[in-house]
Amino acid sequence: MNNMEATFVIIGGGISGVSCAESIAFLAPKESVILITASPLIKSITNVLPFGQTLTQFDVEECVTESLNSTHPTVTVIKDVVVRVEKKKNSVITEKGKVIIYKKLCICTGARSKLIFDNSKIIGIRDTESLENFLEKLRSAKKIIVIGNGGIAIELVHEINGVDIVWVIKDKHISATFVDPGAAEFFQEKLSKTNLDVNNQITKRIKYTVSKDESKVGGSALGPDWRNNIELNVNVSRFEQTSVQVEYECEVLKLIDPSEIPSDNDREKWPIYAQLSNGKIIGCDFIVSATGVTPNSNIPGLESVKRAKDGGYVVDSNMETSEKNIYAAGDVCTVGWEIAFHWFQMRLWTQAFQMGRYAAKAMVSMFKGEDFFQDFCFELFTHVTKFFGYKVILLGLFNGQKLDNEYEILLRVTKGREYVKLILKNGKMQGAVLIGETDLEEVCENLILNQLDLSAYGEDFLNPDIDIEDYFD
Repeated sequence: MNNMEATFVIIGGGISGVSCAESIAFLAPKESVILITASPLIKSITNVLPFGQTLTQFDVEECVTESLNSTHPTVTVIKDVVVRVEKKKNSVITEKGKVIIYKKLCICTGARSKLIFDNSKIIGIRDTESLENFLEKLRSAKKIIVIGNGGIAIELVHEINGVDIVWVIKDKHISATFVDPGAAEFFQEKLSKTNLDVNNQITKRIKYTVSKDESKVGGSALGPDWRNNIELNVNVSRFEQTSVQVEYECEVLKLIDPSEIPSDNDREKWPIYAQLSNGKIIGCDFIVSATGVTPNSNIPGLESVKRAKDGGYVVDSNMETSEKNIYAAGDVCTVGWEIAFHWFQMRLWTQAFQMGRYAAKAMVSMFKGEDFFQDFCFELFTHVTKFFGYKVILLGLFNGQKLDNEYEILLRVTKGREYVKLILKNGKMQGAVLIGETDLEEVCENLILNQLDLSAYGEDFLNPDIDIEDYFD
């Protein structure tokens, strides 16, 4: 066997793993780091642009493994598969027979797509390999079914051209994972695949109160910002524009083989059919399952590590698992500490980046015996993404989470340009949804963190003729 050792060993070449390795190299430049990845490509954060104290925008790029070592000489990247962790020996055993000794180990193996059924006609998009498989099938497709209402599903429906789409969602409106029906309506026209006439006139600026009887909106995972680097225009010569058919409040009950469908000379025969809970039977070339993720917490040898109900390794406020010297970060972990009121966990790339960096800080500090404090990013939920071509910023309790459906909403909508929703309770801002170039992110972040009483401003808080930044500089 080929024995190796390092002070810090990281399993996983995704955002959390690479961020962890880079941060350790910065915080402890004299200590050795080994990153083990099964993929020839690793994911790296670039073009980091801070918008405030906790809010950050960045790009996700795939790089060859050698690039990490060239920028951080103390980091060694091993392309291999971990087959077992020996906790008592502080070692990791790989498929190629390497035995790697560690002092601190961080699990950053991410998550995998939840597939509705095990079938060759169903594709889950989560990583580079699954995306390449999807693109290959898309080139010859005429019609697909997309299941799910999270970030990947939203962007697939928006970006694909030349293929008819049936979008199956369990909610009453699109984008329910992240936004309310009002914002969904703001996005709705984008489904027609036509250009909007931008109207600069503000069409809505209202205030209303949510009652306890209204339902809450939950959330699930959002994938990487993958759509900027791929071409999703296919079969354009056969279709003038993409047809998008949305099936609301339903799910796929079962798959039907084409042989079970009665022959009809007037109807095209599809490779697979799906029976929906609303009674419809829809045929297509293949199905995209974008219904969330399951943590990859099945590493042999770590069966004794405590796991949450969602399958993630439970971590404390130091990102350490129930096993000493074994940490976890990103989608594979589930937070087990008492979280701040305006923060909650969603398996997003933003949080994978934050957790990876913080796990590095925790491991280095504990290795050196130094005191440290939890990262400020865990004080406020923040996420920056793009839906339907619009910049989207989510802050704090952006859908009224934790507020028992007792809160007020300030809303400003300019059709085709911006959508601003502010969540207030007892006159204090608790969350915000900012769609478009609103330039309100920093002031909203500060107002949520500072909990200033805004009662005196009323509806004028979103008056476009008043620059609210002047009040809160």
